[in-house]
Amino acid sequence: MLRIAVPNKGSLADTAAQMLSEAGYHGRRDPRDLIVADSRNGVEFFYLRPRDIATYVGSGVLDVGITGRDLLLDSGARAVEIEPLGFGQSTFRFAAPTGVFATLSDLDGARVATSYPGLVRTFLAAHGVTVHLVRLDGAVESAVRLGVADAVADVVSTGATLRQAGLEIFGPVILESEAVIIGPVAENANRPGIDTLLRRLQGVLVARQWVMLDYDIPVTDLERATLVAPGFESPTVSPLHDPEWVAVRVMIRADTMNQVMDQLYALGARAILVSQIHAARL
Repeated sequence: MLRIAVPNKGSLADTAAQMLSEAGYHGRRDPRDLIVADSRNGVEFFYLRPRDIATYVGSGVLDVGITGRDLLLDSGARAVEIEPLGFGQSTFRFAAPTGVFATLSDLDGARVATSYPGLVRTFLAAHGVTVHLVRLDGAVESAVRLGVADAVADVVSTGATLRQAGLEIFGPVILESEAVIIGPVAENANRPGIDTLLRRLQGVLVARQWVMLDYDIPVTDLERATLVAPGFESPTVSPLHDPEWVAVRVMIRADTMNQVMDQLYALGARAILVSQIHAARL
């Protein structure tokens, strides 16, 4: 059976579980369960701390896992990113009291607090900057005020939390992170079921990002309409009882749906309908 590591809690857990469910897998129903076998799909799920998943997968004990790119890189495990999953996005930046640091090189010799010492150490080493890292588990923005660090390296969304702590962002982006599928190094990664898992998850991503659009349009306006909505590959065009009209079916990105509908209507399309995609294989 394919052994899959899944976050047992935290910001990635619920979305990962939902995504696997939409992909046709049967995970745990009781949050106290640590191991669940889905014999119908030939997989076994292991519910682990997100920070530990890269270690288990990298050791070869488990075949693949879902974790954050940040946690993978911070772990130093012998695991690699296979594919991004499009959720759990985060950005890592440096922050310090206003006006203290302006560039990355200004950090040389300073104390930097972070929950991701491996990630930050690797980044700074690549830029030739040496600091004293102070490892903390969460709430690193308080480290400067409490006097244990001169700057912090942390996840930033709007920056509001850092500003409330009297800190400003400076320097380059350390990492753009998101949830990813990871596997062991290449020589250990050829296990049955991995390709099926990836195809299913890709299908879920497509179903979330695309919708199916149907509309009727005069034949004379068809070419202009296909420029507005060219589709994933090409629209399906079917004749109608009225020879001057055709029916068109096409996939479009969900985030462009209303704009595309407006443009098609302006071209003369009618009976414009949008339907969700529940699963896909492309």
